[in-house]
Amino acid sequence: MKRKRKIITVAIDSPAAAGAGTQAKYIAQEYNLAYLDTGKIYRFIGNLRLKKRKNFNYKLVRSKIDKLSEHDLRKKNLLEDSVAISAAIIAKDKKIRKIIKKFQTKYAYNPPQKYYGSVLDGRDITSVIMKRAMFKFYITANIKIRAKRRYLEFRSMKKKITYNEVLKSLKNRDYLDKNRKYSPLKKTKDSILINTSKLSKKACFMKIKSIMDKRLNN
Repeated sequence: MKRKRKIITVAIDSPAAAGAGTQAKYIAQEYNLAYLDTGKIYRFIGNLRLKKRKNFNYKLVRSKIDKLSEHDLRKKNLLEDSVAISAAIIAKDKKIRKIIKKFQTKYAYNPPQKYYGSVLDGRDITSVIMKRAMFKFYITANIKIRAKRRYLEFRSMKKKITYNEVLKSLKNRDYLDKNRKYSPLKKTKDSILINTSKLSKKACFMKIKSIMDKRLNN
């Protein structure tokens, strides 16, 4: 897809709860970039699948994606485990991935004019959606640390769930993400690895910012 203007493009892939979403938001704010949480799109469709089991089809998915808004992706119920698993299931569907890919790619390379570019995070952004991105990062962390982060997030939402349940859910999600037939989660050769296990949110962002500024200022 041709770009309308020279823009900053940032692609981020990561397993669940590695902190990629937080870093993407920091990057978006620092460089005035349009931010798209692609995982939330799959969760949105996954939730649709749970609600419309009998009437869930490609036509419905296409119509919902065409009308998708930022408000749709902010709904708290998209964080529920059942929705996450449903998202991982529909993510294996080649036709659904094609519908969502079209929306993501258009957004990535043609963000709203008020922004200087775009930053997308998900599971196949560096490998499929934004292969020509200016910056490509693979953000990860130890699964036990990721489980603790997600557990504390759920606790802050007053959700009754145990750490072991969260850990089990993440292990299952990792397996589904990395072993699906189409667009599995993987680190591309040209992606920069960022391990957040021992980094604070700020320290992680400063590391990413240093990498970006070095190229942007040259």
